[in-house]
Amino acid sequence: MSENGNSGSTVQGTAPGPSWEEIVREHSPRVFRLAYRLTGDRHDAEDLTQDVFVRVFRSLDRYEPGNFEGWLHRITTNLFLDSARRKKRIRMDAMGDDDGQLAGSVEAQPERGFEHGNLDLDVRRALDALPPDYRAAVVLCDIEGLSYEEIAVTLGVKLGTVRSRIHRARSQLRASLAHRRPAPGGAPAEQGETDLGSAATLWTAS
Repeated sequence: MSENGNSGSTVQGTAPGPSWEEIVREHSPRVFRLAYRLTGDRHDAEDLTQDVFVRVFRSLDRYEPGNFEGWLHRITTNLFLDSARRKKRIRMDAMGDDDGQLAGSVEAQPERGFEHGNLDLDVRRALDALPPDYRAAVVLCDIEGLSYEEIAVTLGVKLGTVRSRIHRARSQLRASLAHRRPAPGGAPAEQGETDLGSAATLWTAS
């Protein structure tokens, strides 16, 4: 089955194209950003990004010219879901201590500013509580900006399934982030200055 998607740049399969190094240099920031938003962990995101490009390298000769970024979206999301399902079988603990370590490491290590600026602790906790299928759907929709149709192609599921997962994910996120909901007649609850602000606003809407 082809892993082509519906949005983004194209890569020509027959005409001379960019070198492998150029492909990685051009697309790795976007892949890492999606990987981080899916995993919520920098090291996991780095591992996932590496796995994505290993898969791309092995599959490039079978790639059908078209939407390369959509293809990357699909590979990244599917590898995340595969990994999450494996981890679920072997990891049912060690969730509480990580949050405190993250908060400390963000302050102590300036190079972690990407994480602090893109996924604050409240949002990370709320996303971590979602089933992986829900998390993937809502991240692709509310953060990455894909349409429901594009998400259906990326995840390989029906449009109705996408709608259901996003609806349920948003409901759970609203419950988890209820403490950030603006008080009646008051100013909006304080949020970190992140590019997830619009998504967090959606998730805290009453």
